[in-house]
Amino acid sequence: MEHCEAVCVQKYAVLGMGLFLMGVSGALLSQAAANESAVSSTPAEATGKPAAKTGAETAQAGPDKPAPDKTVPETFTVKFETTKGDVLVDVTRSWAPAGADRFHDLVKNGYYTDIAFFRVMRGFMAQVGSRGDPKQTALWRARRIKDDPVRQSNTRGMVSFATAGPNARTTQIFINFGDNSGLDKMGFSPFGKVRDMAVVDALYADYGEGAPQGAGPEQGRIQAEGNAYLKTDFPKLDYIKKAEILDKK
Repeated sequence: MEHCEAVCVQKYAVLGMGLFLMGVSGALLSQAAANESAVSSTPAEATGKPAAKTGAETAQAGPDKPAPDKTVPETFTVKFETTKGDVLVDVTRSWAPAGADRFHDLVKNGYYTDIAFFRVMRGFMAQVGSRGDPKQTALWRARRIKDDPVRQSNTRGMVSFATAGPNARTTQIFINFGDNSGLDKMGFSPFGKVRDMAVVDALYADYGEGAPQGAGPEQGRIQAEGNAYLKTDFPKLDYIKKAEILDKK
């Protein structure tokens, strides 16, 4: 089965109550793994059995050796060309060095190309990061990175990685729509901020929460089937068409 990440945590009353994945009961954890779908109203990803690493992956990456890029600048800007317009993300490496390095690596390697904002929840967050090509998802999902201390707050426009628990960040990120500072104590460490939220605010959000809690995409199927599933069953989703690191002027 393809691996997904998840965080199940307590959220605000208006979003309902969830459970932090690492602390759920054995029964709920087994169900979450079997369903490979998120079980919370948080920036969550489903959880599943990690795929076996190839020899090359084992040599260069993993929870304890994420193979960071030594050339990552202390600040840089990424442009997302989306189906609703351009989004600029200003990254400050000192906020969350491991997260910033991973984001830089993903963008430089073309990971965020033709990739859906598959979980957009009004007033909460917009989540993206499951690749349309399942083979690419499988390649990156084994390359987990260690946690960063939370130095900034998950307020409007801030960008953080979703996670499957301690030291489990891979590729999925979320953009905060509002003040989600309650996520700070849960370990979500922002690494960048969207310069202008107008385009993010316009992302299609009517699908809402993902299955099985809501009518949106099921994360396990995204991992296994990619864009073939999303574009057939959820044709109104918005996408990042291309991401690039902008040269400093």
